[in-house]
Amino acid sequence: MVRLGVIEGERQIWIAKSQGARTGLRYDPDMGRDAPLFYTASGHAWLACMSDAEALSLVERQGAERPENLGPNAPCSNIELLERLRLAREQGYAWVEESSAVGTSAIAAVVRHPGDGRVIGVLSIAGPSARMPGARLHELAPVLLMFTEELAVASLASELFV
Repeated sequence: MVRLGVIEGERQIWIAKSQGARTGLRYDPDMGRDAPLFYTASGHAWLACMSDAEALSLVERQGAERPENLGPNAPCSNIELLERLRLAREQGYAWVEESSAVGTSAIAAVVRHPGDGRVIGVLSIAGPSARMPGARLHELAPVLLMFTEELAVASLASELFV
């Protein structure tokens, strides 16, 4: 599944998705809800664009409540989160394997306004870990980054991002 989130103040809100599989195993989060920042690729991609202090502060303001059914690779501490943000900064994108839930993986990158460089959105690709192991996530990165650039250019046509 490909998902688009927009940045609205201190929130990243999922607003659109494209689901590839119509049957079988599907990963289908609710649109219109805030992306959890602490344990999702979308959250990590956005947080990686901030200083460590800003990122941790925003995570704290979003709330410390974590679902019980997180995957085994979800960060267990702020130190683990900061390490993932460091890696995302180095790569230019974030990725998680079995963090949000068992059996799911995702990769995400930010969309920046072409005029001033501010983050206006996040594009992610998510699916079953069996079809999207770590190596596959990194293979998808150039395509993901290409589409974030296209979305950035397209944002110039929207009054929302002036």
